[in-house]
Parts: sequence; C-alpha cells; structure tokens
Amino acid sequence: MAPGSTRPTSRDVAQAAGVSQAAVSLVLGDKWRGRVSETTAERVRQAARDLGYRPNLAARNLRLGHTRTVLLVVPALTTEFFAGVYTGAARIAAEHGFGVVLYPSPEGIGPARDPFASAQAALDGVIASSMAADALTAIRGDQLPLVMLDSDPHGSLGAATVNLDITDGVRQVAEHLLGLGHRHFLHLAADIPSWTFEVRARELATRVGEVPGTSVRTAHAPISIDGARIAAETALSAPGGPRPTALVCDDDKLAAGAYKAARRLGLRIPDDISVTGLDDLALATAIDPELTTVRLDAELFGERGMQALLAVLDGRTPDAGDIPVELVVRGSTAPPSAP
Repeated sequence: MAPGSTRPTSRDVAQAAGVSQAAVSLVLGDKWRGRVSETTAERVRQAARDLGYRPNLAARNLRLGHTRTVLLVVPALTTEFFAGVYTGAARIAAEHGFGVVLYPSPEGIGPARDPFASAQAALDGVIASSMAADALTAIRGDQLPLVMLDSDPHGSLGAATVNLDITDGVRQVAEHLLGLGHRHFLHLAADIPSWTFEVRARELATRVGEVPGTSVRTAHAPISIDGARIAAETALSAPGGPRPTALVCDDDKLAAGAYKAARRLGLRIPDDISVTGLDDLALATAIDPELTTVRLDAELFGERGMQALLAVLDGRTPDAGDIPVELVVRGSTAPPSAP
C-alpha cells in the first residue's frame, strides 16, 4: 500500500499481484475472460482480498455516466401516503444498489427550487407523481428515464406509468353506497388539476348515473381539513335540490373536514349523512365513527414504481396492470334515514 494511504488502491492490488492496473480493472470488473488467464485472475482477486480493497464506486459511476441514484418527485411529504411511496421505492432501490433522493414540491404542487445544478448530470432516472408535474418540468427531469405515478397511461411524459386502480376503488364506493339505498350524493373533490382526481369524478358520475333517480353535486376543496370543512359546510347548507345523504370524499383528509362540517350543521354520521374517504390513512381510524374508505397500498405503489424504472433502465418492458385497491367498510356509512 502507498505510504500514508488509509485506503488501498487498484495500483496497490496490481503491485501485490504483479500485474498491470489494466489487468486489475478487467478482473474486478468481471471482464477478464479471454483476456487474462484464470490463474492471473485468481491472483488479482486474492491480492484484493488480502489488502481489503474495495472499488471506488463513486469514481467508477462518474466515468460510466451512472450514479445509481434516482429522484422521487412527490407532493409535500406532509401526507402519510407519499411517505409510504418513498419507503417502498427505497426498499427496492436498495436491493439493486440504488439510492433514492426525495424532491418534495413545497406547496404540494407547482415548481420548487432545483436541488441539482442539472438533474441529468446527477441522476440515472426519475419517478414522479402526476400531482407534482410542474416541479418535474422545473428540474428538467422529463429529459431523463422517467416513470410517472398516478398518470394517464395514454398521455404520459414517462417511459412507463404505474397506477393504482382508482377507477375500481370509486366503483366499490359507489356500489356500496347505492347498495345501502343512497340516491343523492355530494362529491367533495380535491381542487387539484390531476388525472387521478379527474378519474374519481368521472367514475363516480358514471356509476351513480347508471341508477335512475340519482344525483351528484360537486364541491371542490383544497386537500386540507379546514378547507374541506368550509367547502362541505357551504355545499350542505346550499338551498335547492334534494339534500345529499352520502358525501364521497377524494381523500381521507377531506373526509375529516367533512366530519367537522356535518357536526357544525347538526348532522349525525352516519344517521343523517354517510361519509367515505379514499387512502386509508391512520386518520381513518382516529376519527369517530371510523371512516369507510378505500385502502391504497402506498408502499407497494412505490415498489412498483421503482421496479418499473429499473426495467426502463435495463431496456425491459415494465410489468403491466394497475395495483388493486380495497374498500374498507367501517362506521361512517349506513342506509339513509327515512325522509
């Protein structure tokens, strides 16, 4: 080992094995067959073991143009769901020697400051939620290998899309409420221009519209408890038309706001109005009565996103098919009371 050095180098391995540095690179890069003998290769490997040599992966990746780093672009991590997406993505990344860097958009949507001088120079690929598409454009991440989450598969920027089966989730909610006898619905819709929320509105209108004598009113709200409370209170107090007996929320946080609105108006859940959410966050069992909602597997979502990006990087076709979701029926839904 070189005097004063604390870490053995490939030059040290070459000297110990009595070969050139080029031969060391061939052997440790597993490209030696047909270029050096088996005996020489074993001598290099033994010298590396004896010296405790480990390749400098950072320098190697820079030479090869790969950093084995992926950027995950999501709305602000104030939502438990996206923390689960990160956990799943990071788990699969670690199994394949990749790291995941988080890039949360500060207000949930919209552009944010570029964490890299150039994303292309520092990253191998990007996984991005469609809810943070503006941030993606700001860092020029759409010029890298890209997998989009919760995105229209027919109009996506990405090389692949990974989606939860939100359509089926809304279908399950609608069939549950219709089966209980509800005919007049209020849709508390997330006030975010995103494909996933467009799907929810379209599917709810379609399913309810298949049953005669039904109606759906819509109120838009920011994804916050207080914003949802104000929107729901206003909509439930509005004159005209039959009073909704079921309130379908795009998100569990919106449902929590709807609970507060109902109580302010003297409405009992589920006696006077049924409420459903979508996510199955911890919040769903913290409120009373516990919330009927659609369980989304956030960690599996992140895992599938990372697996799709690895496939794209390898030149393979990612697995197809949306991730199944499940309606969890709790105490917030019941048949409508008699008028």
